[in-house]
Amino acid sequence: KEQHYSEQHSSLINKAYQTLLNPLSRGLYLLELNGVEPAQETDCDAGSAFLTEIMEINEKLAEPKNEDILEEIETLIKVKQEELTKEVTAAFERDDLQEAKKLLAKMKYFANLEDKLKNKKIPS
Repeated sequence: KEQHYSEQHSSLINKAYQTLLNPLSRGLYLLELNGVEPAQETDCDAGSAFLTEIMEINEKLAEPKNEDILEEIETLIKVKQEELTKEVTAAFERDDLQEAKKLLAKMKYFANLEDKLKNKKIPS
């Protein structure tokens, strides 16, 4: 019984650690704690410049594999994620949950791009 209890709690601790480790999942969890629903992809008011940037990166990822372009995209995504993480942190610090929600929606777009990039880099 004690071993089962230990295993259950160990699993919960690992899940909590993984949630808090990643800025996106941590931010979404903080929204949830404050009773704010995360933005749905359909109600994201990201703006046309942002959506154009995402579309351009997606188009580059759709091109035949080119290590230089992939490296350039990887750097861009990393920089954007770092900027957004700082902005989300600032929004939470000033208790601006609606701004945090908008920024986290943008972070989701970059997380999706990051996944596509990882899949593209896997040798086929």
